[in-house]
Order: sequence, then C-alpha cells, then structure tokens
Amino acid sequence: MLHPVDKGGKIRTHNMLKELKRDHFIVYMSLDDGSADSAAREQACEYCHELICVPYQQREKFSSGFYAELLINLASRFPYAIKKYESASMRSQISERVNRSNFFDVVICDFLAPAINVPRDLSCPTILFQHNVEAMIWKRHFEVQNNQLKKIYLRQQWRKMERFEREMCRRFDTVIAVSKDDCEQMRKEYAVDNVFEVPTGVDTDFFTPSGKEVVEPRNVVFTGSMDWLPNEDAIRYYTDQILPLIRRSLPDVTLTVVGRNPYPGLLELSQKDPSIVVTGRVDDVRPYMERAAAYVVPLRIGGGTRLKIYEGMAMEKAIVSTSVGAEGLPVTDGKEIFIADTPEDFAAAVVNLLTSPSFAKEVGGQARRTVVEKFGWSGVAKSFAEICEATIRKHRHARVATSVDVRSQQQSAV
Repeated sequence: MLHPVDKGGKIRTHNMLKELKRDHFIVYMSLDDGSADSAAREQACEYCHELICVPYQQREKFSSGFYAELLINLASRFPYAIKKYESASMRSQISERVNRSNFFDVVICDFLAPAINVPRDLSCPTILFQHNVEAMIWKRHFEVQNNQLKKIYLRQQWRKMERFEREMCRRFDTVIAVSKDDCEQMRKEYAVDNVFEVPTGVDTDFFTPSGKEVVEPRNVVFTGSMDWLPNEDAIRYYTDQILPLIRRSLPDVTLTVVGRNPYPGLLELSQKDPSIVVTGRVDDVRPYMERAAAYVVPLRIGGGTRLKIYEGMAMEKAIVSTSVGAEGLPVTDGKEIFIADTPEDFAAAVVNLLTSPSFAKEVGGQARRTVVEKFGWSGVAKSFAEICEATIRKHRHARVATSVDVRSQQQSAV
C-alpha cells in the first residue's frame, strides 16, 4: 500500500494515481506484509477505487533468516531485490481478474520488482512504470564499495538485475521512464523502442514556504528514506568527506537528516556529535526544510529522478547536489541548483550559500518559479494517461489484425 507516503517512488505514484483517478477506474493491487494499519487502507480511497491486498511475508532485515535468503539467492537467476517479492498468489490473482473479464484496459506494473509477478498471457496490454534504471543503481553500489567480499556480491547482483531488467523492458508492451536520461539508457542498453518519458512532478501547493519557520543560518538539511542504500551512502559520503571541509570555514555548521529508519552508524554519530540531528520518520518534512539555510543531495548512487530536489526547489531552498543527485532533471547548474562532484567543490558551494543568505534566497526563489511553471502533477498525469491510451489502441489494433489474418488463413484453407 502507498500509505504512509514517505518515499520518493510512493510520492510519485500517489500523486499520479490521484490525478488519474479523476477520469479512470483504478484497481490497486499490493503485497501486504501486515505492517500497514487500518488508516493506510482507508486512505487508499485517495488514489484508487478498489484496493486488493495480497498477504506476503518478508524476512526482517539483518535477521538470521535474511542472511540465509541472501546466501540461497546466490544460486538464483533473479537478484535478491526482485526474488524477495515473488508471489504466486499475486500472479494468480492478476491472471484470474484480468483474463476472466473484459473489465481491464491495461495492467500497469509500478516499479520493476513486481514484474516478477505479472503473467505473460494477459488479455490486455501491460505497461512497466520504471522509476529508476535499477541495474544502474546496483552498478554504482558495486563501484563505490571498498570491501572486496561485498564488492563481489554486488557485482553479481548488478549483473542479475541487468539481465532481469532487460528481459522485462522487452517483454512489456510499453515502458514509461521518469527522465530523458533513463529513457535513452534503456533504449541503448536494453534495445527497446517502446519506452517513453514522463517527467516527475511536485505538489507545489503542498510544498510551499509557510513563513512560520525561522531559517537557521548554519543549518543544512537532507531528506530521504534512510533505509534506501543510495541515501545511506549519500549521508556517509557527506559526513565523512564533505562536512569536515565545511567545518574548516564554518565550525558551527549543523546537519539535519530527515527520513525513516536511519542506519545504526548514523544514530551513533548523532549521539556523539550534537551538530548532527537525526529525526527518523516525521509526519511532515516541510518545517525541517524551511528552517534550513541550504538543502543538500550528495548522492553518488541512484537512477530515475530525484523528487527530493523538486520538493526542495518548491520550498525555495538553495540546493547543492552531485551530478548523480540531479541526474535526469532539466535544471541549470548555477541557476536553480549547484552541482558539485568532489568533496572540495561540494563543501565550497555549501559554504558560499551559508555565508551569502541573500544570494541563497535569490536562487531559492528562481528554483520555485521553475517548478511551479513546469512540473505540476496534473500535466504529468495527462502525459502518462496519453501513453496508456496509445498502448491500449495499439494492442486492440494488433488483436484485430491478428483475428483478420487468422480468418483469411482459414478461408484460404477451405
């Protein structure tokens, strides 16, 4: 289920479906491990007309069962990040519901992982909504890993993910990517032509400065789910290599990390260093963003587009990001955002913003104007719907052509 809407992909899907629900009947099927409360089920009415929950059990991360699954997965052709979501029950329910009626016009697989549960023999077309190029994420994990044993494992997972992703991109009738870069990468590396770009949007009515929070002149903020490995790596990179350089110029600089499930090492660091505040999950990230003098996205691993950057822009924040962090976004370095790919350059950009508040405010204002003008969700959802409708038309045309061809062959045989 989508609630709580606390991760980038969930935010994208939630807003997209809310818009699509205005004109289309949405049935949402989700694996349910029992962690969602009754409120999450009730809130499903925001984005779908019918919610189908498929019971599912997942090993707790870092448990003995979790490590046993990792070991067993070495012999699987599927990467662990895909295999752990395999569900015969979901596959069966999709097949039964779609093939026993003419109710469904299209099946959309949201993210790559559930694709393992989408049957091949469906009576309607299928669309794969790719929020990232997943293989690229695993490749970057492999590239930045220093532990040789982990590096060997990550390389294997990257290659498995690459094979699976290529197969799925070719199997679905249409693939929708969230950035031009991802679109081109899938065309080039997976040899698929049926891939289209739908840009990410942002709720500019929700993400807007309230004027109630006082900016803390030395405070830097990062937001993101801390149980997602690219975000964990980003904060390790920032605290280990960038923050010490900033402190040479600004000893009183602080960092606020906002996001669910912070890793143990970060919690330990925050206990030792009071200038690093770790909030864990919060109901509303906006006050923390509004109080910050700068917003940082030190990602070295990732794919897709970064919702956090659009949210920061909508909140009128001056942003410093790596190239990976801003990958796929139509923003201009030095105008709406600052791009820095070395610790030295990143630290210098942060120091410049913190010591020039009027300049930071000017950049933040330009950033908000850009997202308001170009990246509202209604336009994004309209583009998504048009691709879905074109896919449906193409599928129906192909079925009619096939039917005519079969009848012609039968008549010739007679």
